[in-house]
Amino acid sequence: MPQPVHYPSFQSALIQRGVLTEEQLQNALSDAGKLPLERFLLQSRIVAPEVLTLTVAAYFNSTPITLPASLVLPVELLEMAPAQLWSRLKAAPLMRLGTRLTVAFGDPFDLLAQEEVARVTRSEVIPLVASEKEVLDAVGRAQSRKDAENPGLAMENIMKAPEADIEFSSEPQKRDENIDRSLDSAEEAPVIRMVNMMLVEALRTGASDIHFEAMEKSSRLRYRIDGALIERPSPPRSLHNAIVSRIKIMSDLDIAERRTPQDGRFKVKAMKKEVDIRVSILPTIHGEKVVMRTLDKTNLAPSLAALGLDDFAYKAMRFAIDQPHGIILVTGPTGSGKTTTLYSCLQDLNKPDVNIVTAEDPVEYQLAGVNQVHVNQQTGLTFASVLRSVLRQDPDIVLVGEIRDGETADIAVKAALTGHLVLSTLHTNDACGVIARLIDMGVPPFLLASSLILAQAQRLYRKLCPLCKRTSDVDAQVLAANHIDPAFFASAPIFEPAGCTKCNGIGYKGRGAVMEVLAVTEAVRDAITKGSATSALHELAVREGMVTLKEAGLLKVRNGITSLAAALEVTGGE
Repeated sequence: MPQPVHYPSFQSALIQRGVLTEEQLQNALSDAGKLPLERFLLQSRIVAPEVLTLTVAAYFNSTPITLPASLVLPVELLEMAPAQLWSRLKAAPLMRLGTRLTVAFGDPFDLLAQEEVARVTRSEVIPLVASEKEVLDAVGRAQSRKDAENPGLAMENIMKAPEADIEFSSEPQKRDENIDRSLDSAEEAPVIRMVNMMLVEALRTGASDIHFEAMEKSSRLRYRIDGALIERPSPPRSLHNAIVSRIKIMSDLDIAERRTPQDGRFKVKAMKKEVDIRVSILPTIHGEKVVMRTLDKTNLAPSLAALGLDDFAYKAMRFAIDQPHGIILVTGPTGSGKTTTLYSCLQDLNKPDVNIVTAEDPVEYQLAGVNQVHVNQQTGLTFASVLRSVLRQDPDIVLVGEIRDGETADIAVKAALTGHLVLSTLHTNDACGVIARLIDMGVPPFLLASSLILAQAQRLYRKLCPLCKRTSDVDAQVLAANHIDPAFFASAPIFEPAGCTKCNGIGYKGRGAVMEVLAVTEAVRDAITKGSATSALHELAVREGMVTLKEAGLLKVRNGITSLAAALEVTGGE
């Protein structure tokens, strides 16, 4: 049964309710292309989700409803249909009275979904309209709670479930006839389904990494969500090698090699987005361990402004990337978001009249309009050799993944002095440490003073879950041990994590960056030329307006964004 044409009346509803003007509507229709208008308005954030829900409900003459994070869907209603059906149809069953079933739909335009729910549940469906995200979150919470209560049943459901709506792409795998048995087991339906479900679960929960490990008598599956590893129901130990082989096949790796580490990658299409998966396989005493990192481009900040920097840091970074030449350095430990920050800068700089070339190890996110080179140390394609070639490609902006040695540092500084804007990363504890590190690599102080525009140190902190965070008392001993003035928190409540279904009981949801930005002013430039000590440079930078990492973290605590423990976890020793 074809869906009715609904746009003309729906357009009228948008205008009549004052959601859009005539001009805004025409622009939206033009930009939406083949995408349904209501989905385009939601994805492009032109209309707030709650406003769109009210408008759609008015158009259908239906009742709008809000599904709070505390809502628990009745188990007996969920069991009226297969678990996958509720997610696929964006439907959440709320109440049953006789033969009448009240269901919240995230996509009320999908009339076939309402018919399918009625047919499967053998009920008369009373449709309500809710936000698509709220519906999917409610169904996901219910399923996660059910899996947690019965891990064995959760894995059994995966084994029996139909294949997930997921696509893979990689180069064809060269197969060896001597490993037919491994290939056969890796291509069995239960193994394929389990790998697919691992990936879908990671995308659904926003996990940055999937850890699949071999223990002595079992396998262990964990997801890194917001920086913390969360254990999930694991596949049987007997299928461990088959699952690893399946992942190797998708990554175009050698499934016969089990004694040396291997690295690969593949693309996956699921949940209406395309995500790169970077694979690392490491032999351990009980078998191979697999870590899959999800590289979702939709998580990248679309611009520098979207990073949420404090006013001084944003103005300093904005000034730095607007310069025609010079070098910008971002520092921090592995996994502190350095690449994300640099990519955010590139998003602002990426224009048709600018030639941007990067040298990365590895290329994490593939950016449209940017020439990206994968550094390969084993073949002699080092950062230094790539950088020399890049400079012959008439670049305006060069991104060097990491300055690891004196040769790369020398070329990068000279490139900055000869009219190129160079962005790179370095491993130091703070922003001022960049100067001592580069001088130690052999860069003369006068060249460094002439080329360096800005140095930035950053750390990733965990954000408190806004639904369950609660106020707490400030521990005077903790403040004293970390040299924090109690008056700093005198006028603001301090919050701590509690844990709820929305944040998987962790108390934290999402991560953000705290940054220490050293803008190279004339005073700082003179100090670099004179060879001032790092401590003297730090004091000078603070007088010039720099906010230290620790101060930036404590400001997040005072603003209720994170807890004192989480802030000190990443900045306490700074």
